[in-house]
Amino acid sequence: MFPTINIGPFVFPTAGIVYLLGAYVALTLIERAAKRLALNVEATYGVAVVGLLVGIVAARLAFVAEYWASFSQNLIGIIWPLTSGYTVWAGLFFGVAAAFFYGRYKNLPLWPTLDALTPGLLTALIALSLADFLAGPGYGTLTSMPWGMSVFGIRRHPVQVYEIVLGVAALGVWWLVVKRGAPAGQPFLLAFALYSAGRLFLDAYRDNALLTADGYHIVQIVALALLVGCLVLLARQTTRSVEPKPTESTPV
Repeated sequence: MFPTINIGPFVFPTAGIVYLLGAYVALTLIERAAKRLALNVEATYGVAVVGLLVGIVAARLAFVAEYWASFSQNLIGIIWPLTSGYTVWAGLFFGVAAAFFYGRYKNLPLWPTLDALTPGLLTALIALSLADFLAGPGYGTLTSMPWGMSVFGIRRHPVQVYEIVLGVAALGVWWLVVKRGAPAGQPFLLAFALYSAGRLFLDAYRDNALLTADGYHIVQIVALALLVGCLVLLARQTTRSVEPKPTESTPV
């Protein structure tokens, strides 16, 4: 693994570099997707920026609140350094909420906006997996497969690489559906149905997966709920599109 990059006397954390590059690429893709889908580019870009900034701040503040005993004697530690210490779930919740209300404020249509945000969201997930792979905090279960990677002398599944491949595949599905001119919402639903199904399967190969008190994988629970939700909404869209339109009766 490569947790840091040394350039002369300077040492840079690879995870931080990946996060910054991932944010830049994600925002660029969202801007281009909004143009392609004929949305308000400035407002759509604003949704992504607001969600990102609020999510980062909320994740940091939630971490500080959770470990307040460690910060109460060093208040400057709340804002520096910012290289570690975030509660992901709090960031996701408040970031999504902020993005939703900002989109409502700008009167953006829900499904087209979600379609435009999809490549950025998938890129962010790919960046998280790449940072996890380079920095090394996550690792897969033991394996004897030839593609396994040695981690501290033990061969393990490169589960982060699996996740990156899955994210790229979901991006490909999004692009093909958008290029086909599918109805609004389908690019988002199909891409995340694929990604959720993949994460539901791949998380079983994580050796340090987040678990509930009963031993269930939290990521698998979230992925299953998202997969079912996407499939239900896709089924409703399909049913609505094939329903015959009522014909007007001709007056005698």
